[in-house]
Amino acid sequence: MANPLRGEVVRLYKNLLYLGREYPKGGDYFRDRLRSAFSKNKAVQDQEQIKALIARGEFVARELEALYYLRKYRAMKKRYYEDWTVILGRPV
Repeated sequence: MANPLRGEVVRLYKNLLYLGREYPKGGDYFRDRLRSAFSKNKAVQDQEQIKALIARGEFVARELEALYYLRKYRAMKKRYYEDWTVILGRPV
């Protein structure tokens, strides 16, 4: 019997794999961790458990996107202000 959530799981895996290319520790590190996380849960058959794992994966994807936006913002801030830590009023 085919799992109806398989498409969502594959989509999540591909999305996370795409987002992991820019991971600070490297794409290979992220890909290995992603593969082991998905392999660890491949035997799960319960629909509710699969939905919970998908929700957790989507949360991780949103956190990665936030991390990348923050990095982009800091890089842009550095370009416009020589010592941008003074502007924030605190050392970084």
